[in-house]
Amino acid sequence: MTSIFRKLTTAGAIAMLAGSAAAQTEIKIGYALAPDSHYGVAAEKFEEVVLAETGDDFTFRHFPSSGLGGEREVIEGLQIGTVEATIVSSGTLANFVPETGVFDIPFLFRDLGHARRVLDGPIGQDILAKFDDVGLHALAWGEQGFRHITNNRNQIQGPADVQGLKLRTMENPVHLAAFEAMGAAPTPMAWPEVVSSLQQGVIDGQENPLSVIVSVKLNEVQEYLTLSGHVYSPAMLLVSKPFWEGLNDDQKASLEKAATEAVTAMRAYVDNVETSGVETLKERGMKVGELSAEQKAEFQAAIQTAYEGYYETYGKELVDAIVATE
Repeated sequence: MTSIFRKLTTAGAIAMLAGSAAAQTEIKIGYALAPDSHYGVAAEKFEEVVLAETGDDFTFRHFPSSGLGGEREVIEGLQIGTVEATIVSSGTLANFVPETGVFDIPFLFRDLGHARRVLDGPIGQDILAKFDDVGLHALAWGEQGFRHITNNRNQIQGPADVQGLKLRTMENPVHLAAFEAMGAAPTPMAWPEVVSSLQQGVIDGQENPLSVIVSVKLNEVQEYLTLSGHVYSPAMLLVSKPFWEGLNDDQKASLEKAATEAVTAMRAYVDNVETSGVETLKERGMKVGELSAEQKAEFQAAIQTAYEGYYETYGKELVDAIVATE
Protein backbone atom coordinates (compact mmCIF):
# COMPACT_ATOMS: atom_id res chain seq x y z
CA MET A 1 0.00 0.00 0.00
CA THR A 2 2.86 2.35 0.90
CA SER A 3 4.54 1.65 -2.42
CA ILE A 4 1.29 2.27 -4.29
CA PHE A 5 0.76 5.53 -2.35
CA ARG A 6 4.26 6.69 -3.22
CA LYS A 7 3.72 5.91 -6.89
CA LEU A 8 0.41 7.75 -6.90
CA THR A 9 1.94 10.73 -5.10
CA THR A 10 4.86 10.85 -7.53
CA ALA A 11 2.54 10.54 -10.50
CA GLY A 12 0.39 13.33 -9.10
CA ALA A 13 3.39 15.59 -8.62
CA ILE A 14 4.56 14.94 -12.17
CA ALA A 15 1.09 15.66 -13.47
CA MET A 16 0.98 18.91 -11.52
CA LEU A 17 4.37 19.95 -12.88
CA ALA A 18 3.33 19.02 -16.38
CA GLY A 19 0.11 20.97 -15.96
CA SER A 20 2.05 23.99 -14.72
CA ALA A 21 4.43 23.82 -17.67
CA ALA A 22 1.55 23.39 -20.07
CA ALA A 23 -0.14 26.49 -18.66
CA GLN A 24 2.79 28.67 -19.71
CA THR A 25 2.33 30.55 -22.97
CA GLU A 26 5.39 31.19 -25.12
CA ILE A 27 5.81 34.70 -26.47
CA LYS A 28 7.96 34.75 -29.58
CA ILE A 29 9.21 38.31 -30.14
CA GLY A 30 11.00 39.19 -33.35
CA TYR A 31 12.81 42.38 -34.35
CA ALA A 32 15.21 43.52 -37.04
CA LEU A 33 18.17 44.72 -35.00
CA ALA A 34 20.73 43.21 -32.63
CA PRO A 35 20.07 42.49 -28.93
CA ASP A 36 22.22 45.46 -27.88
CA SER A 37 20.22 47.91 -30.04
CA HIS A 38 17.33 50.10 -28.88
CA TYR A 39 15.01 47.34 -30.14
CA GLY A 40 16.81 44.76 -28.02
CA VAL A 41 16.76 47.02 -24.96
CA ALA A 42 13.01 47.49 -25.33
CA ALA A 43 12.39 43.76 -25.89
CA GLU A 44 14.37 42.82 -22.78
CA LYS A 45 12.53 45.38 -20.65
CA PHE A 46 9.20 44.16 -22.02
CA GLU A 47 10.04 40.58 -21.02
CA GLU A 48 11.38 41.63 -17.62
CA VAL A 49 8.21 43.50 -16.66
CA VAL A 50 5.80 40.90 -18.06
CA LEU A 51 7.50 38.12 -16.08
CA ALA A 52 7.62 40.24 -12.92
CA GLU A 53 3.92 41.02 -13.24
CA THR A 54 2.57 37.63 -14.28
CA GLY A 55 4.82 35.06 -12.59
CA ASP A 56 4.83 31.78 -14.51
CA ASP A 57 2.17 32.66 -17.08
CA PHE A 58 4.62 33.23 -19.94
CA THR A 59 8.01 32.30 -21.33
CA PHE A 60 9.85 34.40 -23.92
CA ARG A 61 11.88 33.50 -26.97
CA HIS A 62 13.69 36.35 -28.73
CA PHE A 63 14.47 36.46 -32.45
CA PRO A 64 16.73 39.52 -32.96
CA SER A 65 18.59 40.48 -36.14
CA SER A 66 15.64 39.54 -38.39
CA GLY A 67 15.64 35.99 -37.07
CA LEU A 68 12.04 35.57 -38.19
CA GLY A 69 12.48 37.39 -41.49
CA GLY A 70 11.78 40.94 -42.63
CA GLU A 71 9.40 43.23 -40.76
CA ARG A 72 6.51 42.69 -43.13
CA GLU A 73 6.84 38.91 -42.80
CA VAL A 74 6.87 39.18 -39.01
CA ILE A 75 3.78 41.39 -38.94
CA GLU A 76 1.97 38.92 -41.20
CA GLY A 77 3.02 36.20 -38.73
CA LEU A 78 1.31 38.19 -35.98
CA GLN A 79 -1.86 38.39 -38.03
CA ILE A 80 -2.11 34.62 -38.43
CA GLY A 81 -0.96 33.94 -34.87
CA THR A 82 2.38 32.21 -35.52
CA VAL A 83 4.30 35.08 -33.83
CA GLU A 84 3.11 36.76 -30.65
CA ALA A 85 5.00 40.07 -30.52
CA THR A 86 7.31 42.38 -32.42
CA ILE A 87 9.02 45.74 -32.27
CA VAL A 88 8.97 47.30 -35.74
CA SER A 89 9.90 50.48 -37.53
CA SER A 90 7.26 52.55 -39.26
CA GLY A 91 8.57 51.28 -42.59
CA THR A 92 5.88 48.72 -43.32
CA LEU A 93 3.14 49.85 -40.94
CA ALA A 94 1.40 52.00 -43.55
CA ASN A 95 0.76 48.79 -45.53
CA PHE A 96 -1.51 47.69 -42.68
CA VAL A 97 -2.84 51.00 -41.28
CA PRO A 98 -2.31 53.74 -43.87
CA GLU A 99 -2.73 56.58 -41.35
CA THR A 100 0.59 55.70 -39.70
CA GLY A 101 2.32 57.17 -42.74
CA VAL A 102 1.49 60.71 -41.63
CA PHE A 103 4.27 60.62 -39.02
CA ASP A 104 6.84 59.95 -41.75
CA ILE A 105 6.27 63.28 -43.50
CA PRO A 106 9.64 65.07 -43.76
CA PHE A 107 10.29 68.07 -41.54
CA LEU A 108 6.98 67.55 -39.70
CA PHE A 109 8.31 67.48 -36.11
CA ARG A 110 10.34 70.22 -34.46
CA ASP A 111 12.22 67.95 -32.06
CA LEU A 112 11.97 64.69 -30.09
CA GLY A 113 9.77 66.26 -27.41
CA HIS A 114 7.25 67.44 -30.00
CA ALA A 115 7.14 64.00 -31.64
CA ARG A 116 6.65 62.20 -28.33
CA ARG A 117 3.82 64.49 -27.27
CA VAL A 118 2.00 63.85 -30.55
CA LEU A 119 2.43 60.06 -30.41
CA ASP A 120 1.47 59.80 -26.74
CA GLY A 121 -1.47 62.18 -27.19
CA PRO A 122 -4.88 61.78 -28.85
CA ILE A 123 -3.56 61.78 -32.43
CA GLY A 124 -1.08 58.96 -31.86
CA GLN A 125 -3.41 56.93 -29.65
CA ASP A 126 -6.25 57.12 -32.19
CA ILE A 127 -3.96 55.62 -34.82
CA LEU A 128 -2.79 52.86 -32.45
CA ALA A 129 -6.43 51.79 -31.99
CA LYS A 130 -6.82 51.20 -35.74
CA PHE A 131 -4.51 48.16 -35.64
CA ASP A 132 -7.26 46.13 -33.96
CA ASP A 133 -9.11 46.20 -37.29
CA VAL A 134 -6.31 44.36 -39.13
CA GLY A 135 -5.60 41.39 -36.87
CA LEU A 136 -3.07 43.18 -34.69
CA HIS A 137 -3.02 44.95 -31.34
CA ALA A 138 -0.74 47.97 -30.91
CA LEU A 139 0.51 48.40 -27.35
CA ALA A 140 2.63 51.55 -27.65
CA TRP A 141 4.64 53.84 -29.88
CA GLY A 142 8.36 53.29 -29.60
CA GLU A 143 11.08 55.39 -31.13
CA GLN A 144 14.17 55.39 -33.30
CA GLY A 145 14.85 59.12 -33.49
CA PHE A 146 15.43 61.45 -36.41
CA ARG A 147 16.68 59.90 -39.63
CA HIS A 148 19.94 60.91 -41.29
CA ILE A 149 21.57 60.04 -44.62
CA THR A 150 24.72 57.97 -45.07
CA ASN A 151 26.35 57.24 -48.42
CA ASN A 152 29.58 56.37 -50.22
CA ARG A 153 29.39 58.94 -53.04
CA ASN A 154 29.67 62.43 -51.57
CA GLN A 155 28.90 64.70 -48.65
CA ILE A 156 25.43 66.25 -48.87
CA GLN A 157 24.84 69.98 -48.49
CA GLY A 158 21.86 70.59 -50.76
CA PRO A 159 19.37 68.94 -53.13
CA ALA A 160 21.94 68.88 -55.95
CA ASP A 161 24.06 66.46 -53.91
CA VAL A 162 21.36 63.77 -53.87
CA GLN A 163 20.60 63.83 -57.60
CA GLY A 164 20.54 60.24 -58.80
CA LEU A 165 21.78 58.92 -55.44
CA LYS A 166 20.76 55.26 -55.13
CA LEU A 167 19.38 55.43 -51.61
CA ARG A 168 17.84 52.55 -49.74
CA THR A 169 14.53 53.51 -48.16
CA MET A 170 11.94 51.57 -46.23
CA GLU A 171 8.85 50.27 -48.00
CA ASN A 172 7.21 53.58 -47.22
CA PRO A 173 5.33 55.63 -49.83
CA VAL A 174 5.82 58.86 -47.85
CA HIS A 175 9.61 58.48 -47.90
CA LEU A 176 9.63 57.41 -51.53
CA ALA A 177 7.66 60.48 -52.61
CA ALA A 178 10.01 62.81 -50.70
CA PHE A 179 13.24 61.38 -52.13
CA GLU A 180 11.81 61.22 -55.65
CA ALA A 181 10.90 64.91 -55.34
CA MET A 182 14.49 65.65 -54.23
CA GLY A 183 15.81 63.93 -57.37
CA ALA A 184 17.31 60.90 -55.63
CA ALA A 185 16.80 57.32 -56.78
CA PRO A 186 15.05 55.76 -53.76
CA THR A 187 15.29 51.98 -53.59
CA PRO A 188 12.87 50.19 -51.23
CA MET A 189 14.62 47.23 -49.64
CA ALA A 190 14.03 44.93 -46.68
CA TRP A 191 16.52 45.57 -43.89
CA PRO A 192 18.30 42.15 -43.99
CA GLU A 193 19.53 42.96 -47.53
CA VAL A 194 20.90 46.45 -46.82
CA VAL A 195 24.44 45.88 -45.51
CA SER A 196 25.38 43.41 -48.25
CA SER A 197 23.89 45.74 -50.90
CA LEU A 198 26.02 48.60 -49.57
CA GLN A 199 29.11 46.39 -49.60
CA GLN A 200 28.48 45.32 -53.20
CA GLY A 201 27.64 48.83 -54.44
CA VAL A 202 24.09 47.89 -55.42
CA ILE A 203 23.05 51.07 -53.57
CA ASP A 204 25.04 54.19 -52.70
CA GLY A 205 23.55 54.85 -49.30
CA GLN A 206 20.68 54.59 -46.88
CA GLU A 207 18.91 56.70 -44.26
CA ASN A 208 18.29 55.79 -40.64
CA PRO A 209 18.41 57.23 -37.13
CA LEU A 210 21.72 57.38 -35.26
CA SER A 211 20.45 54.60 -32.99
CA VAL A 212 20.52 52.25 -36.01
CA ILE A 213 23.61 53.67 -37.69
CA VAL A 214 25.65 53.23 -34.51
CA SER A 215 24.32 49.85 -33.36
CA VAL A 216 24.65 48.22 -36.81
CA LYS A 217 28.10 49.82 -37.34
CA LEU A 218 27.18 51.21 -40.72
CA ASN A 219 30.47 53.13 -40.58
CA GLU A 220 32.06 49.86 -41.75
CA VAL A 221 30.26 50.12 -45.11
CA GLN A 222 29.56 53.88 -45.41
CA GLU A 223 31.95 56.83 -45.69
CA TYR A 224 29.73 59.91 -45.29
CA LEU A 225 27.13 60.79 -42.67
CA THR A 226 24.90 63.82 -43.18
CA LEU A 227 22.95 64.92 -40.12
CA SER A 228 19.86 65.83 -42.11
CA GLY A 229 17.17 65.07 -39.52
CA HIS A 230 14.77 64.94 -42.44
CA VAL A 231 12.26 62.55 -40.87
CA TYR A 232 11.32 61.51 -37.34
CA SER A 233 11.21 57.73 -37.16
CA PRO A 234 8.80 56.11 -34.72
CA ALA A 235 8.65 52.42 -33.90
CA MET A 236 5.84 50.32 -32.50
CA LEU A 237 5.35 47.45 -30.07
CA LEU A 238 2.76 45.15 -31.61
CA VAL A 239 1.20 41.89 -30.49
CA SER A 240 -0.91 39.38 -32.34
CA LYS A 241 -4.62 40.00 -31.95
CA PRO A 242 -5.42 36.26 -31.62
CA PHE A 243 -2.81 36.12 -28.83
CA TRP A 244 -4.16 39.31 -27.21
CA GLU A 245 -7.75 38.09 -27.22
CA GLY A 246 -6.67 34.90 -25.42
CA LEU A 247 -5.40 36.87 -22.41
CA ASN A 248 -7.35 37.71 -19.29
CA ASP A 249 -7.74 41.31 -18.09
CA ASP A 250 -4.89 41.08 -15.58
CA GLN A 251 -2.51 39.74 -18.22
CA LYS A 252 -3.52 42.48 -20.65
CA ALA A 253 -2.87 45.12 -18.00
CA SER A 254 0.56 43.59 -17.34
CA LEU A 255 1.51 43.70 -21.02
CA GLU A 256 0.36 47.32 -21.28
CA LYS A 257 2.50 48.25 -18.28
CA ALA A 258 5.44 46.35 -19.75
CA ALA A 259 5.04 48.15 -23.09
CA THR A 260 5.08 51.53 -21.35
CA GLU A 261 8.31 50.68 -19.53
CA ALA A 262 9.82 49.23 -22.72
CA VAL A 263 9.17 52.51 -24.53
CA THR A 264 10.76 54.46 -21.67
CA ALA A 265 13.89 52.30 -21.98
CA MET A 266 13.89 52.66 -25.76
CA ARG A 267 13.63 56.45 -25.62
CA ALA A 268 16.41 56.63 -23.03
CA TYR A 269 18.63 54.68 -25.43
CA VAL A 270 17.76 57.08 -28.25
CA ASP A 271 18.46 60.11 -26.04
CA ASN A 272 21.87 58.69 -25.20
CA VAL A 273 22.75 57.94 -28.82
CA GLU A 274 21.58 61.39 -29.96
CA THR A 275 24.16 62.93 -27.65
CA SER A 276 27.00 60.41 -28.05
CA GLY A 277 26.43 58.77 -31.44
CA VAL A 278 27.99 61.45 -33.62
CA GLU A 279 31.25 61.37 -31.68
CA THR A 280 31.25 57.58 -31.77
CA LEU A 281 30.89 57.57 -35.57
CA LYS A 282 33.58 60.22 -35.99
CA GLU A 283 35.92 58.10 -33.88
CA ARG A 284 35.14 55.16 -36.15
CA GLY A 285 36.23 57.20 -39.16
CA MET A 286 33.03 58.52 -40.72
CA LYS A 287 33.09 61.95 -42.38
CA VAL A 288 30.25 63.85 -40.70
CA GLY A 289 28.43 66.95 -41.92
CA GLU A 290 25.27 68.66 -40.67
CA LEU A 291 22.62 70.55 -42.60
CA SER A 292 22.12 74.14 -41.49
CA ALA A 293 18.65 75.62 -41.10
CA GLU A 294 19.06 77.29 -44.50
CA GLN A 295 20.08 74.04 -46.16
CA LYS A 296 17.10 72.23 -44.63
CA ALA A 297 14.86 74.97 -46.03
CA GLU A 298 16.27 74.20 -49.50
CA PHE A 299 15.26 70.57 -49.11
CA GLN A 300 11.82 71.57 -47.86
CA ALA A 301 11.33 73.71 -50.94
CA ALA A 302 12.46 70.83 -53.14
CA ILE A 303 9.73 68.51 -51.85
CA GLN A 304 6.73 70.84 -51.99
CA THR A 305 5.18 68.70 -54.72
CA ALA A 306 5.31 65.76 -52.31
CA TYR A 307 3.57 67.82 -49.61
CA GLU A 308 0.58 68.37 -51.89
CA GLY A 309 0.28 64.60 -52.14
CA TYR A 310 0.55 64.23 -48.36
CA TYR A 311 -2.33 66.66 -47.87
CA GLU A 312 -4.46 64.63 -50.28
CA THR A 313 -3.61 61.35 -48.55
CA TYR A 314 -3.81 62.34 -44.88
CA GLY A 315 -5.78 65.59 -44.90
CA LYS A 316 -4.30 69.02 -44.36
CA GLU A 317 -6.26 69.32 -41.11
CA LEU A 318 -4.43 66.35 -39.56
CA VAL A 319 -1.01 67.55 -40.72
CA ASP A 320 -1.72 71.04 -39.38
CA ALA A 321 -2.91 69.58 -36.05
CA ILE A 322 0.40 67.73 -35.67
CA VAL A 323 2.41 70.84 -36.48
CA ALA A 324 0.31 72.90 -34.02
CA THR A 325 0.78 70.49 -31.09
CA GLU A 326 2.62 72.28 -28.28
